Amino acid sequence: MTGVLAAEAITRTSTGEAVLFWVMGAVAVIGALTMVMAPRAVHSAMALATTMISLAVLYIAQDAVFLGVVQVVVYTGAVMMLFLFVLMLIGVDSSESLVETLRGQRVAAIVVGLGFGILLIAGIGTVSTTGFAGLTAANAVAGGNVQGLARLIFTRYLWAFELTSALLITAAIGAMVLAHRERFDRRKTQKELSQERFRPGGRPTPLPGPGVYARHNAVDTPALLPDGTPADESVSKILARRAVGVRGNGDEPLGRGANDGERSR
Repeated sequence: MTGVLAAEAITRTSTGEAVLFWVMGAVAVIGALTMVMAPRAVHSAMALATTMISLAVLYIAQDAVFLGVVQVVVYTGAVMMLFLFVLMLIGVDSSESLVETLRGQRVAAIVVGLGFGILLIAGIGTVSTTGFAGLTAANAVAGGNVQGLARLIFTRYLWAFELTSALLITAAIGAMVLAHRERFDRRKTQKELSQERFRPGGRPTPLPGPGVYARHNAVDTPALLPDGTPADESVSKILARRAVGVRGNGDEPLGRGANDGERSR
């Protein structure tokens, strides 16, 4: 009788655990769908980070504390942040994402996704029919979560672990090869870039601000140049330029001969 009650306690899910599973599971599924369907690569990376954090919470809830911490620190905190920095620095155009660098990669991705889905459904079906012991019992036998993972990785699944590391290294090298762009022309110097910038008529300095040395500091009042003439470029083209006089016609620049009352206005 005691064994039956213990088995029922292991297989039974508490209300809090069920609520946590359905909430974080929904967040993980929504994040995964957003990652696939998001038009921007940065949004896809953020959605994938959300999914990883949700999975980490589920791991911790199932007594896999070490695996949950590794999920947050290594994958979400290091790998995903590295992806985000690369995307923000290099940038990925939406038109480039529609072009297949490798022919047939979309078909291969669909086939692999379907195969992984079949394996996942088969694994869930097997556990549903045969039952499960739970991580609490497994951790108790191995002496802890870290010890149990180490024993499985470096004994039973050693070959799969080494093969996965080799695949990750190959994927990193392949990404570097695909992202490398061959340069066929000479890199331009800073002098040449500066000459190209100013040759069409570019300004070496920013535009003057409106209202500088003028009686009014409104945005539609043009600034006055050192010779007293108004600078039309200081007023936005979408605004109606306010008519002002030039120096010597009764409109002295602010701070040069104007009294305190004029400065306050």
